Amino acid sequence: MLDHLTGRGAGTALRLAAETPAKPAGGAALDQILIASGGAAALTAALLVLGWGHRSGRITVLERLARLAERGPGRGTPGWAALPTPVAMVSLLIALLGMYWDISLHISHGRDEGPLANIAHYPILIGLFGIFTAGVLAVVLPKGERPGAASVRITRDWHAPAGGVLLAGAGFYALLGFPLDDVWHRIFGQDVTLWGPTHLMLIGGAGLSLVAMMVLEREGRRAFRGPASQQPPGWVRYVRRSMHAGGLLIGLSVFQAEYDFGVPQFRLVHQPLLIALAAGCALVAARLWAGRGGAVSAVAFYMLVRGGVSVLVGWPIGELWASVPLYFAEALCVEAAALLLARRPLALGAVSGALIGTAGFGAEYAWSQVAFRLPWTPDIAAEGMAMAVAGGVAGGLCGALLAEGLQGRAPRPAAARGIFAGAILVVAAAVANGLLITVPPDRTATVTLTVQPPGSARTPGAAGGEAQRTAGARIEFSPADAVDGAAWVTVTGWQGEGLHVDHLVREREGVYRTTEPMPLHGQWKTLIRVHDGRTLAGVPIYLPADPAIGAREVAAPARFTRALQGERTILQRELKTDVPGWLWAACSAVVLLCTLALVLSLGWGVARIARLLPAPAAAASGAPAEAGT
Repeated sequence: MLDHLTGRGAGTALRLAAETPAKPAGGAALDQILIASGGAAALTAALLVLGWGHRSGRITVLERLARLAERGPGRGTPGWAALPTPVAMVSLLIALLGMYWDISLHISHGRDEGPLANIAHYPILIGLFGIFTAGVLAVVLPKGERPGAASVRITRDWHAPAGGVLLAGAGFYALLGFPLDDVWHRIFGQDVTLWGPTHLMLIGGAGLSLVAMMVLEREGRRAFRGPASQQPPGWVRYVRRSMHAGGLLIGLSVFQAEYDFGVPQFRLVHQPLLIALAAGCALVAARLWAGRGGAVSAVAFYMLVRGGVSVLVGWPIGELWASVPLYFAEALCVEAAALLLARRPLALGAVSGALIGTAGFGAEYAWSQVAFRLPWTPDIAAEGMAMAVAGGVAGGLCGALLAEGLQGRAPRPAAARGIFAGAILVVAAAVANGLLITVPPDRTATVTLTVQPPGSARTPGAAGGEAQRTAGARIEFSPADAVDGAAWVTVTGWQGEGLHVDHLVREREGVYRTTEPMPLHGQWKTLIRVHDGRTLAGVPIYLPADPAIGAREVAAPARFTRALQGERTILQRELKTDVPGWLWAACSAVVLLCTLALVLSLGWGVARIARLLPAPAAAASGAPAEAGT
C-alpha cells in the first residue's frame, strides 16, 4: 500500500510547525526591501559623487589613491588601471568567501528568515559592489587623456578604457541578480539550487569579471609612459598574469559548488564537463599569456584561494566543508602540450582540451574517490569523458583566443568569431544533454526503519530524545533491478542544521541498507536519492510541515512504501506549481539572453584590444613579447 502521509496527524504537524516562526518562501519582507534599496542607493550616490568630484576637480582623493597605486601594486600601469585592479581582486575574494558561506548556510539551514538576516549575504554584496566600483573607477579616473587606442568614447573629451567599461558592466550584471532574485522568488517560489537563473547571474558576473580585468591590465601596460625604472620586474608581471588566470579558474569553478558540497541537483556528468571547461579556458590562457609554467602557477593560486575559502567556511565559521577539484593534472597536460605547440595557440588549445578531457578526467576520477561526498562511478565513465572532452576542447580554444587577443595577435576576425561561436554551441549542447532527465514509472521503495534509542547515536544537530529521532533503514526497490548499477543510491538529509549523506550498501539485487542513522526530526528533509543514467529520482522519508508554502508533514513510520518520483519536487518543494510553464521559459530566456550579452561583450572587448593594440612585430612573428605587451 502506498503511504503518503502517516504517523502524527496533519493538524498536529501543522500546529507544531506553527509554533516555530516560519521562514518566508517568497520574496523578502517590504521593510527589508526598503532597507536594502536605501543602502544600495546611498552607496551608488556616494560613488557617483566621488566620480563627479574627480572629473570636476573638486575631489582629489581618487587622484591621490591612483598615484599611490602606481607606485605600489599597480606599478608599471597608469592610475586608471593600477587602482581598480587591486580593488576588483580584493572584492572578488570577499564575494567568493560570501558565496561559499551562503551556499553552506542554505544547504545546512534551508531558507533565509530574510535577505538581511543572512550574514553571508553581506560579504557577497560588498564584494559585488566592489567589482562594480572598480569598473567605475577605471571609467572616471582618466582625465585630460585618452587611455589608449582601444578606449571607448563617453563624451567629446572623455574616453574610458574598454576593460573598465566591461568591469563595471560585469559588476552591475552580478549586482542586478540580487533584486531580480527576489522578484523570481515572488513569481516562482524559492528554487533552492545554485543553478537557479538569477543565482547564475551573481556567479557569472563575478567570475567573468576576470576577463575584463585582464583586458584592463593589457590596456594599462600598453598605455604606460613612465621611465624604465618604474617598470616592474618580469617576475611581477608573471605573477600578476598567473593570478588573473588563476582568478578566472576560481570564478569558473564556482559553478561546480553543488558538487563540491555533495548535494547536486543535476546529473553527475555535468561535473567533469564543468571541470574540463574551466581548466581548458583558464589554464590554456595562463600558459600562453604568462609563459612557461603559467598553468601550474595559476592552479597554485587557485588552490591557495579556493582551498583557503573552504578552510575558513569549514573551520572558523563552522559551516560545511566544500571539496576542491584538483586541477594540477590538467595544468600538467597543458604544460606538456605547450612543449610542442606553444607557437600554435589554437592547436595548443584543442590538444590541451583533449588531454584535459581524457588524462585530466582520469586524475579527477581518482581524486573524487577520496575528496568528494559523491565520488564518480563507472556508471558515468563513457559519457562523462565525452562531456569532459567537449568541455576541455571548447574551453581550450576559448582560452587560446583570450590569450592571443590579450597579446594583440588574434586570428582573423571571421575565424575567431567562428571558433568562439562554435565553442559556445558545443558547451550549450553538452549542458542540454546533461539536463535530459527521466523518471521511470511504476518504481517503488519499501522502507523498514530501525529507530535508534535516544542518545545511542548522533547525527548533525541531534541532542537526544524523541525530538531528535534517528533511524537506520533497509530499503527494497521494486522492480528489483530498478537501481542496480546507479551512479549513486544515497540517503540525503539537509536543511536541518547540517548535512547527512549516506551511501547505501547493496545487500542483494534491489535491497539496500543504510550505514548510519539518518535524521528524522525537526526541520530535516531526508530522502532517498537515485541517480541511474538519465534517471534522477527520489523517495521522501521525512519532510517537516512547512506552513509558509502550505505543505504538510511527510512522516516516517516504521514501515512504508512510496513511489520513486522526480527528486526536484522533493528538494525544491518551495517551488510554486501553479505558474504557467511559458512564463518560466520566458523569464529564463531573458536571463539567458542577458548572460549571452555579457559573454559577447567580453568577446568584443578582447577582439577590440587585439585589433587596436596589436603586438609588436617580433611578438607577432612568434618571438617572445616585449616587456610592454
